[in-house]
Order: sequence, then C-alpha cells, then structure tokens
Amino acid sequence: MFSRILVLSPHTDDGEIGAGGTIARFVEEGKEIYYVAFSSCEASVPKGFPEDVLKIECKKATSILGINPENVILLEYEVRTFPLHRQEILDDMIALNRQIKPELVLVPSSNDIHQDHQVIYAEALRAFKKNASIWGYEHPWNNLT
Repeated sequence: MFSRILVLSPHTDDGEIGAGGTIARFVEEGKEIYYVAFSSCEASVPKGFPEDVLKIECKKATSILGINPENVILLEYEVRTFPLHRQEILDDMIALNRQIKPELVLVPSSNDIHQDHQVIYAEALRAFKKNASIWGYEHPWNNLT
C-alpha cells in the first residue's frame, strides 16, 4: 500500500517508543523508511553522560529496527522550544516532503500534550496533508485518552 514512509520524531526516542513495532513491520515488508528526529535533547542529558548520548542511542535503535542509516536525519532544535520555531519546523517539513515524497507520515498523536509533540503534529498536517496519508502514534504518558 505505502512504499515510502516518513517517521517524524520530535525527540530522538519518540518514534521508536510510539511506532517501533509499526516501523519494524514496515521494514520487514520491504518499505523504504525515513526517520527524522527534530531534537536530540542535549539540554536534558544528565551529568556524567556524553552530550551526544541520545544521538548515539537513536542511531543504534533505528539500526536495530532496520532503518537504513542514510535515511536517519537528526535535526538540532532545542528541546521544549518547538513552539518558538514553528515556521522553521514547517519549512524543514516542506523540504522533506519535496525531497522524500512520502506516501505515509507517522507523527505524534493529536491527543499528545507535550508542547514539542503538538508542534510536530500540527506542522506535519500542514506540510503533508495534500500528498500523504498521516497516521498518529501514541506514548503511554503523554496522551489525554
């Protein structure tokens, strides 16, 4: 049904936690998967850990899921500031849409209450609504439902 799939992950663990099983299934079916994390949450890394620990973990996790490392994109927005950067995030998504041409986009659920997740959801609707299906994924701790 869908051959090119884009996973939009606000932070480096959200896509894996919210849609890891779905991603693994699509990989198993031979789909072309792209994964974009908008923040590696460096400001949230506890003392004693390398600043890039979440980038490293994300690359390992997406590799375990079977995503081609060339299809993993890590952007550098600061955690918990996405509402201040809505237009830039939208511009990045429009560029991704033109470059990747996804048929399906996986985003955080519309019921997700985290401010960064809400921005990714809302801007993804604007960027991809005309030429891709959009599915939401949930996190057990961030949803109203």
